[in-house]
Amino acid sequence: MSKPQLKPSPIRSAAEALRQAVLCHQRGQLGEAETLYRCTLDSDPENFDALHLYGVLKHQCGKHADALTFIARALKTNARSAAAHSHYGAVLAMLGRTEDALKSYDRAVALKPDFAEALNNRGNALRTLKRPQEALTSFERAVALRADYAEALNNRGNSLVDLGRLDDALESYDRALAHRPKYVDALINRANTLRLLGRHEEALASFERAVLFKPNNAEAYFGHGNALLALKRPAEAVRSFDRTIALSPTAADALANRGRALRELNRYNDSLASYDRALSFKPDDAALLLGRGNTHYAMKSFAAALAEYDRAIAIRPDFAEAHGNRGNALREMGRYDEALDACNRALALKPDYNEGLNNRGNTLIELNRPADALADYDRALEAAPCNVYAWVNRGNALRYLDRPEEAIESFDRAIALAPDLAEAHWNKGLLCLSIGDFSRGWAGYEWRWRRDGELQPREFKQPQWRGEDLTGKTILLHAEQGFGDSIQFIRYLPMVAEKGGRIVLEIPDSLVPLVENAANVAGIYRRGDALPRFDVHCPLMSLPLAFGTAIDTIPASVPYLHAPAKRAKVWRDRLADIGRARIGLVWSGKPSHKNDHNRSIALARLKPLLSVTGTHFISLQREYRDSDLVVLGRLPIRRFDKFLTDFSETAAVIGELDLIISVDTAVAHLAGAMAKPLWLLLPHVQDWRWLHGRNDSPWYPTARLFRQPQIGDWDGAIAAMAKELVGFAKTCVTLAK
Repeated sequence: MSKPQLKPSPIRSAAEALRQAVLCHQRGQLGEAETLYRCTLDSDPENFDALHLYGVLKHQCGKHADALTFIARALKTNARSAAAHSHYGAVLAMLGRTEDALKSYDRAVALKPDFAEALNNRGNALRTLKRPQEALTSFERAVALRADYAEALNNRGNSLVDLGRLDDALESYDRALAHRPKYVDALINRANTLRLLGRHEEALASFERAVLFKPNNAEAYFGHGNALLALKRPAEAVRSFDRTIALSPTAADALANRGRALRELNRYNDSLASYDRALSFKPDDAALLLGRGNTHYAMKSFAAALAEYDRAIAIRPDFAEAHGNRGNALREMGRYDEALDACNRALALKPDYNEGLNNRGNTLIELNRPADALADYDRALEAAPCNVYAWVNRGNALRYLDRPEEAIESFDRAIALAPDLAEAHWNKGLLCLSIGDFSRGWAGYEWRWRRDGELQPREFKQPQWRGEDLTGKTILLHAEQGFGDSIQFIRYLPMVAEKGGRIVLEIPDSLVPLVENAANVAGIYRRGDALPRFDVHCPLMSLPLAFGTAIDTIPASVPYLHAPAKRAKVWRDRLADIGRARIGLVWSGKPSHKNDHNRSIALARLKPLLSVTGTHFISLQREYRDSDLVVLGRLPIRRFDKFLTDFSETAAVIGELDLIISVDTAVAHLAGAMAKPLWLLLPHVQDWRWLHGRNDSPWYPTARLFRQPQIGDWDGAIAAMAKELVGFAKTCVTLAK
């Protein structure tokens, strides 16, 4: 008969099970450890270590509610365990019960004042509760106890960032990394701090180390992409964000920043798609709607941008940036008063919103309030002296205030801060041209090709001509901007011909009949036509630079354009019944022109001119605004717009007139190029080519300039012109007799 097997005592079985559970737990064998902890608790339900460590295991497995239950049971068994209180706090923190977690950490530290881990956890809780100074104290106590405590040094750095002590934070991260060189969290935090300090190259290197040590860390790739964005390397940034998204497909922030990078690459549809993916995960995220609106804004789809900003504000009414960008969209749409309201709202919500001050200043400029704009730019620069765009905008405000030397100083400050900032060079160039400093002006004007906007340089393989001899070569001269610009600079054709080359000319279709018989031109092409072979090229508006044009060497021999003879006869007959003085009139340009609200005049304001005895007005406009059509029929103006099909027709009309009165449009340039008497109505802040403070034009000897005496004062300019027109009309009538 076999002997009965002896069972081990329950106490000895529980102890052995617990010992094995701890070993498995330490090895990461969590399933085996859980079975053994249960075995222990089956035998000894009140075993403190088993309850405590089983709770820790549950916490590690993400079962926080179960963890809380088991650690709470352990604490009932032994309320003086500092470790159990600390672990209990960690579970509470994970469940979002931060205040309760802090109390648990306080108990742990009270029981064990040298408990560095509890002090570290306590600091994290205080950071979550937005109490950074207390958090910093807790982390420093932990580090004082353990100088090589990398986690506490890392967290100390985070608190220093919260307190705005970025250099001290960087030092703390470096100390953490000295003890643990491959500590990825510290590398990422260090990199983010370097970004805040504007040290983007160093930040990029730190992110690259993080990626090297942990290739599947989505946060590291995200930061890497952000650093590349800051360094103006959007194509590489997209690749980093793509890697982030591959590792974390629902990472809305990465999708959003990818959308921004794609926007900077002018891949607008892809940008919108990226924002849409982000919004599919966070449909009520106002920041994502703001970004999507910014892409529409970059596309110049301002109404669509406005709709996105409005959606963002509906979700988050106190979103200052959305109100500010809404103001920008309204400004671009010409709704300046509404834009100002939006900018004011943004600044009311966020008084230190530096970009908001800049935006409001830009709106005030459009409202012809440069002094108020200057005050906003100065406030922005007081807070952020390195805000290059505020320096540029300040320069423009000073230009509008007739303070050119101070304006140049502002542009130079911007250039010193950002030597490649095209806006600063270009605006300085415009100002220099307007005050007759052509040497600096033409050089600055060349920066137009590097500005963000509609003007794109032609991608020719041939070099741009700089004024050298052209013997045996063919040069392509090509238009680039408006009709008036082309008309003004076609004057350089004879000078180019004197350089010995063969000239081919590419100009807009409606100008071709006007210049098709021009001397010195071997061929005329419309934009889009296949071009012949050529050796060098030059944009028409770069010809003054090529020739080193100074104010006293402007080629001002007029006329250099003429109406075709056949068309001139047609118009002579057509206007035969109209007496002297015959005056051509242009009061508005294209509404799409960026500065149209300053250069164009409501027709009704011209009544003092139209009332002058002995005048007969002929409209030279092809398009009319609805507001002008209301009064046009009641005014003594003859219309022939259905016959004005191109500029050669307009030239033929001009040839039969005694005077052209115009705002700053292509018709004014045409009249000047034909040497017809031209009276030009100009805003107080005029285009550069009309020069500062002159009533004549070295470009057009037959022109007289009538400027607004003050910003917005058309009535003053019109009154001055009407007074002169009385004498002009009498002279014309006398000569006609």
